[in-house]
Amino acid sequence: MSRHPKPKTGGSPTKLSAVRNIGVAAHVDAGKTTLTERMLFYTGASHKIGEVHDGAAHMDWMVEEQQHGITITAAVTKAPWREHELQVVDTPGHVDFTIEVERSMRVLDGVIIVLDGVRGVEPQTETVWRQRCHFGLPVLFFVNKMDRPGADFERCLDSIRNKLGVTPVALTAPVFDAQGAEEHAVVHLLHRTLIRFGGEQGEAVTTEPCPAPLWERYAPLHETLLLAAADADEALADQVLAGEEPDPAAVTAALRKGTLAGAIFPCLAGSALRNIGVQPVLDAVVDLLPAPLDRPPALARLPDGGPDGNMAGGTQSNTEEVVLGDTGPLAALVFKVQLWDGRRHCFARVYRNRLKPGDPVSFVAIDGRTVTEHVARIFDTDAGRKQRLDVAEPGQIVLLAGLRHAGTGDTLCDPGHLLLLERIEARQPVLSLAIEPGAGTDEERLLEALDKVTQEDPTLAVAEDLDTGQRLLRGMGELHLQIVLERLEREFGVAVRSGRPAVALRESVTAATTVEFLYTRPPSPDGKQPELTAGAGLQVRPAARGAGNSLTLTPKVLPDGTELTAEQQEALRRGLIQALAAGPLHGTPVEDVEVRLTQVELFGQQSTPDALAAAAARALGKALAAAGPCTLQPVMRVEVVVPDENLGAVLGDLQQRQAAIQATDTSDGNAVVACEVALARLLGYATELRSLTQGRGQFSMQFARFDREATGSSA
Repeated sequence: MSRHPKPKTGGSPTKLSAVRNIGVAAHVDAGKTTLTERMLFYTGASHKIGEVHDGAAHMDWMVEEQQHGITITAAVTKAPWREHELQVVDTPGHVDFTIEVERSMRVLDGVIIVLDGVRGVEPQTETVWRQRCHFGLPVLFFVNKMDRPGADFERCLDSIRNKLGVTPVALTAPVFDAQGAEEHAVVHLLHRTLIRFGGEQGEAVTTEPCPAPLWERYAPLHETLLLAAADADEALADQVLAGEEPDPAAVTAALRKGTLAGAIFPCLAGSALRNIGVQPVLDAVVDLLPAPLDRPPALARLPDGGPDGNMAGGTQSNTEEVVLGDTGPLAALVFKVQLWDGRRHCFARVYRNRLKPGDPVSFVAIDGRTVTEHVARIFDTDAGRKQRLDVAEPGQIVLLAGLRHAGTGDTLCDPGHLLLLERIEARQPVLSLAIEPGAGTDEERLLEALDKVTQEDPTLAVAEDLDTGQRLLRGMGELHLQIVLERLEREFGVAVRSGRPAVALRESVTAATTVEFLYTRPPSPDGKQPELTAGAGLQVRPAARGAGNSLTLTPKVLPDGTELTAEQQEALRRGLIQALAAGPLHGTPVEDVEVRLTQVELFGQQSTPDALAAAAARALGKALAAAGPCTLQPVMRVEVVVPDENLGAVLGDLQQRQAAIQATDTSDGNAVVACEVALARLLGYATELRSLTQGRGQFSMQFARFDREATGSSA
């Protein structure tokens, strides 16, 4: 008999009003997967709690996740609660796998952000928050690990206010204090009840009126809750201001309204590992987070309207609202490609209409081509398991087999009605490894395996070093690349030898310059290749760091009255882009420069589009070499947490690494150092930090920008 309830394969679908598509996200090690495991157990979706530290978590189904004790890939499952269907996505916390969070957020309707009760808002929490803000998702906060020494619920609420810039509203509060008194209880601030969690695994929930002495402690939080509800619903305002106690159902409705509008951010407390406070989180998901129909319609661009999937350039005439439901042409978004049982599968969320096995779907690829394929099979997923479905309904997240070419960010459409939902932005890799086939592994098998893993992960790239001829595997960090190498050996049987990690460099300029260049290619001796000649003049100047490249083609009409054709202008632009792809110092991409093409010289038939492209490329190459070229390194935003007694040694080591120290804070015997450091100086830092702190220190980092290396300064 199966341990898990079978998904529906037919019959009447769950009503959309009873569906909750939610994600669980947080900083690494805050307890996301532990919370998700409890949610599955208490809803009956799982009959056993799997612990992360035992390598037995249901949602961490990959071998690498179980071995490393971290979540690497976003896992999807379903859980029933109070006659609702929760579609839950557990996401990674480690910054190396942030693309998994980004693309999951793209298809969710709401998110639970988990905080460590001791540390509050941490660096990756802020990254998750920015991703949540980009997609406008309603949020619940769960302040976890409240059983740990040093945990402070009020301090966590303050960190949300100070670091995220929003006002949290407590819905439940922990009863036990730092000494562990009155454990296994939370106070529900709306219902004025004390909730205890008994039984072997916290499954026996008992509720009683909150004792008066205890309630006095939490009355201010109750008042704050009512005032927040009153702000969202004017009908409650008079009651609350008059000191009356409004009906809890009316308060819940007001809280839901404010949460969906992004004005209220409910916070709940507990300890997932100790089975405390999880059931109220499930209730809050049902009561406060949106159903698919509560979310605004997705905005899609019609294929003839501007750059790839970018809504910013769209106008009313070339965009279309995609209203979630079963009427209208099909619209579904592929948000992830994954190899499953050795075969290529696509995770997709259906926004409009239904999808059945055998249906043809079309999409506009990133290069502008229209591709049509057929969906072979549709699956429901439960972490690492799948079960076949007869139909994918609107609002569902499903797994599709048979799509050979669809990739992350592609919009699956009715072949007669093409459109593009907003694409999923992938970050550029910042670290690379030189790799080659190991003993007994041939080149062809390695290339095939690399092609499959790069299709899965848009933040991975394979390139060739032009100077050494080595093949480079590029990713987001040391752990990211290590996991890929382990997967290559385990899943594909491909042994790989690798070199030491090296950071991905960029180039820029430090001065302005003006250059003119005349490109000439003589005819070939056999006369098959004619002479080519064209001239170009341009100005180059540095742009603000992080501003990107700006290309301006000024001369649309030449001094003799000749008007450049669209083909000629495109050739000039192509030449400039080609030159920016390889700078003069290391042959790496050039960033943050302003290029203004000021002059074009034509020589009749000799000035073909290829000649113009070459002239523009050579002129820009000459200008970049003359404009004070400089090297840009990936700079990381780093937070280091160490015991107070080790702070001096750690600060000294960071300054040796030329870190720019931005802030230092101490509390509860620990010191937190915020700084920026070039990634090249952080390779192997985890080992050094453990040595300096007898294994008690830890750090987290996230990519900030490409920049010239900091010289090291103290805050």
